[in-house]
Amino acid sequence: MGVINTNDIRKNTKLLIDGQAYVVVDVDHVKPGKGSAFARAKVKSLRTGQVLEKTYKAGDKVETAETQERKMQFLYRDADGFHFMDQQTYDQATISPEVIGDAALYLPDNTEVNVLFHGEEALGIELPNFILVQIVECDPGFKGDTVTGGKPAKCSTGCVVNVPFHLNVGDTIMVDTRSGAYLKKM
Repeated sequence: MGVINTNDIRKNTKLLIDGQAYVVVDVDHVKPGKGSAFARAKVKSLRTGQVLEKTYKAGDKVETAETQERKMQFLYRDADGFHFMDQQTYDQATISPEVIGDAALYLPDNTEVNVLFHGEEALGIELPNFILVQIVECDPGFKGDTVTGGKPAKCSTGCVVNVPFHLNVGDTIMVDTRSGAYLKKM
């Protein structure tokens, strides 16, 4: 557990507040004409996603949250949540659906992700930038249809992606997990 000066609080700094890990979403260092300087930080809980606003006087000390990222493979989903395994140690971690959130739409089986830990608790995941998924549902297309735009296609992970008209059920495509956009046919 580290300690930093409030002047060192920056965006993405991880802080320990009341025993919980938070990440700084936004920070504003204020130096008023009268009175002492302070830092106003908007922080988000790494466990629940709850956003708080905290004010720190200049020169105060704050605790940083010791977090670590471990590369893990997504195994499966069941009633308990999403199960991941460390490929080096074979340790497993389960993360609740609430914590995974919309990332579940971009999580094919056996995908390697970075899992964020605070102590032994898994707090969330960082998806790879690109994934391969198979189209499982879409309107039929036909060769030569080159009209701009596209059609919605439901993929094997549950995400819906706008794809070119010539793609059909069974095609494997690459999707950008950051934007949910179709990139190319594989």
